[in-house]
Amino acid sequence: MKLTDLNRQRSIGANCLLIELGPFRILVDAGLNPKAVGKEATPDFSLLEDDTLDFILLTHSHLDHLGSLPLIMRKHPEATVITSVPTVSLAPRMLRNSCNVMKKQKAELNIPEYPLYEFGEIDDVERRLLPILFNQPKTFYAHDDALEITYFAAGHVAGAAAIKLVYKKERIFFTGDVLFDAQRILPGACLPDENFDIVVTETTRGQTERSKDQSRELETARLVETIDRTIRRGGSVLIPSFALGRMQEMFALIHAQQQARNLPFCDVFATGLGMDLVNYLDMITRKTDLVHFRIHTVKQLGVKPLKHALTPGIDVAQKGIYILSSGMLVPNTPAYHVAASLLDHSHNAICFVGYCDPDTPGGQLLATSKGNSFLFDKLDHVATVRAHIEKYDLSGHADRQELVDFALACNPRTIVLTHGDPPAREWFEDELQFQSPKTKIIDPLPGKTYSL
Repeated sequence: MKLTDLNRQRSIGANCLLIELGPFRILVDAGLNPKAVGKEATPDFSLLEDDTLDFILLTHSHLDHLGSLPLIMRKHPEATVITSVPTVSLAPRMLRNSCNVMKKQKAELNIPEYPLYEFGEIDDVERRLLPILFNQPKTFYAHDDALEITYFAAGHVAGAAAIKLVYKKERIFFTGDVLFDAQRILPGACLPDENFDIVVTETTRGQTERSKDQSRELETARLVETIDRTIRRGGSVLIPSFALGRMQEMFALIHAQQQARNLPFCDVFATGLGMDLVNYLDMITRKTDLVHFRIHTVKQLGVKPLKHALTPGIDVAQKGIYILSSGMLVPNTPAYHVAASLLDHSHNAICFVGYCDPDTPGGQLLATSKGNSFLFDKLDHVATVRAHIEKYDLSGHADRQELVDFALACNPRTIVLTHGDPPAREWFEDELQFQSPKTKIIDPLPGKTYSL
């Protein structure tokens, strides 16, 4: 087997792996890097040259895995595009939102090549997606040969999949983005207990050590306590959330805690893509047993749209809980604007509940001490950090030790590291090599082909 990482950076970004297995050429994911713009945000598809592509295997619908899919499908109309049942519904909706964002950025940031694709191409993506069921091996034939592909539920987000490939006697496993813990609206990962020759694992949380007395339940209790305290003292709470998965998870959590009388009833505000995805997750719940979220949760919460005017530095007029995208306070998003209104006021709170890149405004705010200044660059506003700022370990990614344990339990001859910043990958490489000195550990350089 040969592996080439087409991501231009050794980081979380435009996730895309080229796998050459016997006569088969396979692409695993085709993402967009949220920290780059234009073609620099895409995988380096020039490394594919003009060869044909047999399969594009999509793990899930987050844009860092999905966002360049129309581009590669444009060049390779012959490729079979495979994904999970929920992702067949979610992927086109996420791509349409991405196209809309690029059209806005074209004018705002003067990026002439945006949008990278049009709605007609997304319609083509939707027609070509081939769903396969979890835990049911499917054999594909080409080149007078056979390849077996199996998808497994990976937790993380609705439809997220880990992938098993079997070619002759070679067995390869890709974790994708994985979470073993169950979420309120989604079961945890259910990965196979088998041996593999090669394991390709994500490394997102390599820099994050979970203490032994820390758990998802305790972190949830801390978050609920902060929300309760803030609302009762007359403040507002902002929960920056990823539109797919995390926003709906927060709706379900707040609703359950209010019903249990652990939180006071109050106004809840949300807007944008995450509200539209409520309908998608409700549909997936009704049609499958893979997600547990119903639209009546949002209706019973009485979620209101974010319509009132916001002025940086001036506290929001309507008190309550703001569950808004983006999860990292990316500029020009609802969460960014509300944060600029809340931050100067000590009775408010901003609660981060997922991964936050240190280079984003969210990551920078978490690193800013109380009483110091914080610049909302796009709003030309300098705030003083008076609100309560805290991060809660409710990530959609598995704990690093869980992933090390899983990878080593597969007894592979080779482990490949992906989807992590350099320090995170370095921790995994050191830990895996320490625990299993005979296992070959590869942290692939962008564009370099490795024979495994």
